[in-house]
Amino acid sequence: MHMHKQAHVVLLSSPGLGHLIPTIELGKRFVLHNNFKVTILAITSNTSEAETHILKSAMTSELIDVIEIPSANISGLIDADAGLLTLLSMMMRQTLPAIRSALSNMTVRPSVLIVDLFGTEALSIAQELNLLKYVFCASHAWSLSLTIYSPTLDEQVEGQYVDQKEPLKIPGCNPVRPEDVIDPMLDRNVMDYQTYLGMANGIPRGDGILINTWEELQHKDLQALRDGDLLGRILKVPVYSIGPIVRQHVSETNPTSELLVQWLHKQPSESVIYVSFGSGGTLSYEQMTELAWGLELSQQRFIWVVCPPSGGPAGSTYLTTAYSGGDQLSNYLPEGFMSRTNKVGMLVPHWAPQVDILRHPSVGGFLSHCGWNSTLESITNGVPMIAWPLYAEQKMNATLLAEELGVAVRPKVLPSKKVVDREEIATMVRQIMVIKGNPIRERVKQVKHSAMKALSEGGSSYAALSQLPTTT
Repeated sequence: MHMHKQAHVVLLSSPGLGHLIPTIELGKRFVLHNNFKVTILAITSNTSEAETHILKSAMTSELIDVIEIPSANISGLIDADAGLLTLLSMMMRQTLPAIRSALSNMTVRPSVLIVDLFGTEALSIAQELNLLKYVFCASHAWSLSLTIYSPTLDEQVEGQYVDQKEPLKIPGCNPVRPEDVIDPMLDRNVMDYQTYLGMANGIPRGDGILINTWEELQHKDLQALRDGDLLGRILKVPVYSIGPIVRQHVSETNPTSELLVQWLHKQPSESVIYVSFGSGGTLSYEQMTELAWGLELSQQRFIWVVCPPSGGPAGSTYLTTAYSGGDQLSNYLPEGFMSRTNKVGMLVPHWAPQVDILRHPSVGGFLSHCGWNSTLESITNGVPMIAWPLYAEQKMNATLLAEELGVAVRPKVLPSKKVVDREEIATMVRQIMVIKGNPIRERVKQVKHSAMKALSEGGSSYAALSQLPTTT
C-alpha cells in the first residue's frame, strides 16, 4: 500500500484576536480532520492580555506548533493618521523576512502556506519555496464579495461610497447599502482605502480561497464567487467553504469563569442576555449610560462585559486591549446601577469566557458587535442576537443577520452613527428575551442545525476540507 507522506501545513495569522482565533481553530481542524502536521506563525502585537492568553493555550495544545513572530516596531515608518488596516499591513510587510526564514528553516518541509487577508504579500514567499498557497477569509462570503469587487467599484463609482443614493451592486450577490460598507471604504481619500484595494488585488494570487462559512448559509454568494460570469471572473481560483470554524469549549478554570458559570447554573433556561462588544469594541460614555439604563429597564437578567468608555472611534482599541486592573466599573456606570441590578446582573471587567457563556443553557440572547467570530459562536449555540455593529465589516454582518438570516434584531440607526437610547435598547432586549414562540429563536435553532450538519461527516464543509489539495 502506498503511504501518503503527512502534509505539513503552515498558517500565518496577522495581529489581533479576530484573526488569531479562527487561524488557530482552522489549524486544529486540519489536525483532527485531515491528520496534517500544522504550524502556526502568529505575528503578535503583545498588546493584549487576551492575545497572550490564547497563544499560551494554543502552545500547550498537543495538536499544533506555534511560532511567535513579534511584529516590528513600525512607529517611525508610518503616518500618524494611518488607519488600522494600514497599520496591520505594514506590520505584516515588516515581518516578511522573518516569515521567509521561519518557513525555510523548518525541519519538516511544509507543503502548504495559508495566509489571512492581511498576509497576502507572503504568498510570493510560498511561490519561491514551491508551496501550495491559500488565502483564508475568516469572515463570510458576502463581505469577501464586496472586497473582491472593490477595485471594480473604485473605477465605476464617482465620489464617496457613503454619499451614493443607490446600493452598491455586486454581481450575483445582494447589493450593499452605502452606510453598510466596510470601514476602509468609508473615506476614499485615506491610506486605509488604498491598502484595502491592494488587499483585494492580493486575494486571487492564492491557489484557492478558504472561507469561514458554509454552503447552506450563503449559497448565493458562494455561487457568485465561483461563477466565471460573475465574481469568479475576478477570482479564477476555487473557493472552499469550510465553516463554521469556531472555538470549542475551553476546559480551563479561572476565578471569573467559575463565578460566572456558578451564577448561570442558578438562572432559569434562556433567561440571561449576554452583552459584549468583542476584543476591540468600545462605546462612548454617553452610549454606555444608555445601555446600562436600557438593561435595567428591560428587567431581564444579564452578563455584561464592561470596558472603559473610549474617546476614540469604535475599534480604536483593536490592538491595545490591555487590562489596567485598577478600573472601578462604578466610575462610568450610572449612579446606583450596580446596587440596583446586583440581583439580576453580573458585570465582568474587560474579558469573559465567551464560549462557555454562550453554550450555557441559561443564556437566551447576545447583544454583540457582530464580529464574525462572535456571530458564529452565537449561531452555533442557537442564541439569537441583538446586532450592534461598530467597525470593520460588522455593519454588513448585522444586515446579513437581521435581514437575510432572520436571527437578530437591530437598532433603527447604526450605533456607529448615533447614540441608541435606553427605551430602544430595553425594547430590543425584551423582543428577543420575552416574546414567546419568537420566530428569531426558532430561526437561529434551524441555522445551528444546518451548521452542525455542514461540519459532520458527509456534510458540505466536511467534504470541502477533504477535497483541499495539499501537494503540488
